[in-house]
Amino acid sequence: MAPTLTEEIAAAAARLVVEDGMEYGPAKRKAAKLLGRTSLRSAEMPANEAVEDEVRAYLQLFCADTQPAELRALREVAAQWMERLAPLRPHLAGAVWRGTATRLSAVHLQLYCDDSKQAEIFLIDQRVPYEVGSRPGPRGESVDVLTLASTSRVLGESVTLHLTVLDHDDLRGALKPDARGQTSCGDLAGLRRLMAQSVAQS
Repeated sequence: MAPTLTEEIAAAAARLVVEDGMEYGPAKRKAAKLLGRTSLRSAEMPANEAVEDEVRAYLQLFCADTQPAELRALREVAAQWMERLAPLRPHLAGAVWRGTATRLSAVHLQLYCDDSKQAEIFLIDQRVPYEVGSRPGPRGESVDVLTLASTSRVLGESVTLHLTVLDHDDLRGALKPDARGQTSCGDLAGLRRLMAQSVAQS
């Protein structure tokens, strides 16, 4: 049975996520263009869960020898920064939390602050250089994203960290499990449990 257009887009997007380090949204749009579809109904676009399933399948097929070690290195970087940023209630999100990251992936940390400028003041006090961007927040409003670089000794290269500055009240919604029983983010204790599980399974 031939794959549907939605399935083709999900598979093509997964390759872009793994091979080019793209985020899911841009990867889906680029995959549609590569397949010659510039205008699609929203129903034809795959859900992020479908893309993630394809990413996991691709990693298992083509990256099984390298991806676990790369994921572990990125989680170590995340843990170091979560310890450093502890006053800002950091939670790990994205591919590093979900277990699908490779060395091309960025580390996404969500900071739940009492004041929107608290994170910037903290980084300035710590003499950490960063750049400021933005993205839509959980309530549709624009939120700050602070981007910085951190060297991974294991990978032998610089890792990009995106720190999304959110309101403390947003944390409750972020910890609700999805239809698969998974949360979109987790705290340092949760990350350490994942790292321990990975060591036990390897």
